[in-house]
Amino acid sequence: MYQYSEFDRQFVHQRAAQFRDQLERFQAGTLDGEAFKPLRLQNGWYVQRFAPMLRVAVPYGEISSEQLRVLARVAREFDHKEVHDLTHAHAGLS
Repeated sequence: MYQYSEFDRQFVHQRAAQFRDQLERFQAGTLDGEAFKPLRLQNGWYVQRFAPMLRVAVPYGEISSEQLRVLARVAREFDHKEVHDLTHAHAGLS
């Protein structure tokens, strides 16, 4: 299984903080939908028939039990309690 380095962890936290800022700006109305769309798509947020879907990248198609538990918790709390295996390297919550 891929071993995340400190660089990997910092990069992911930085990207998450950046997207959180973009999302807050969008929700506050200071970033319009057209400007937000590419930011939303590159961070895995899609809208299908008025229902949002989060696509989660799974590096090398391998996921730890701890990571899978986090996805399950997200699905329970924010979704229809289902996670769809889209490909060997992605999971979808819709």
